[in-house]
Amino acid sequence: MKLRDETLGMWLGVLGVVIFAITLPATRLATGTQAAPQLSPWFVTLGRAALAGVLSVGFLLATRSPLPRRPQWRPLGMAVLGNAIGYPLLLGYALRVVSASHAAVITALLPLVTAACAAWVLHQRARLGFWLCALAGSALVIVFSLLRAGSHGGGFGFEWADLLLVGAVFAASLGYIYGAQVTPALGAERVICWVCVMALPLTLPGTLWLWPQQPVDTSAWFGFVYVGVFSMWIGFFAWYRGLALGGALRVSQTQLLQPFLSILAAVPLLGEPLDVVTLGFAAAVVATVLAGKKLSQPRIPATIAAVSR
Repeated sequence: MKLRDETLGMWLGVLGVVIFAITLPATRLATGTQAAPQLSPWFVTLGRAALAGVLSVGFLLATRSPLPRRPQWRPLGMAVLGNAIGYPLLLGYALRVVSASHAAVITALLPLVTAACAAWVLHQRARLGFWLCALAGSALVIVFSLLRAGSHGGGFGFEWADLLLVGAVFAASLGYIYGAQVTPALGAERVICWVCVMALPLTLPGTLWLWPQQPVDTSAWFGFVYVGVFSMWIGFFAWYRGLALGGALRVSQTQLLQPFLSILAAVPLLGEPLDVVTLGFAAAVVATVLAGKKLSQPRIPATIAAVSR
């Protein structure tokens, strides 16, 4: 049963990553650029959480969900700060300054940081081989992002917005881990719903106050609705459940696929081309994720293994 749960957790993690992968191009559509701004990053941050919060109220009422117990409020509060406020706000401002390829260089560290947070907060342990695979996968994604940024003419150079992206990575990682911490007790659906409902006293008035007064492109509203319904809500149904079933330390490595999936999503959304190099790097990253999964469990002592046989 445990092995089956871990496998299901990995697949749910992949599903969550697929949904989250569209967040980057959708956020770019919603906020626009410095040259052609659309919705403000503050509005996108508060508005997407408010939209998810309204949906969450309906879900919690329909399922007659009880209030979280007192010890569960702190992890939920950390998830609010990390996933509902910190990550989208920092990402939204950064994407007005740097390109999606540039952002992928920094956000490629998300799986490794999430695994480190899982080891720190949840006391999950893994063999050295897992950490080597995690480092190898992160290195592959960073090298790919550097090559891709260079191929688009501008090369890669550090920007002040990189500090925002680093902050977004840490905010998302801590939010993921604290949300996963209470998922076994509350359920993945209720965790993200309570996170969004807890944020409503801030997000709903803020959304109404910041409602855009100038005309906004239809594509920007499409990006906004996506990040509100899918990135902030439905994606976490799969993601938190996957982290809880498969282990946050292991399942977090599926995020190594996110930059490649974002590029696939950018083909129809932003008109970017797809190339063979992307597919080759994606295959190599998949190999590190699979190898890391096999090496994620601590080695069984020989005496125990002999008895089990």
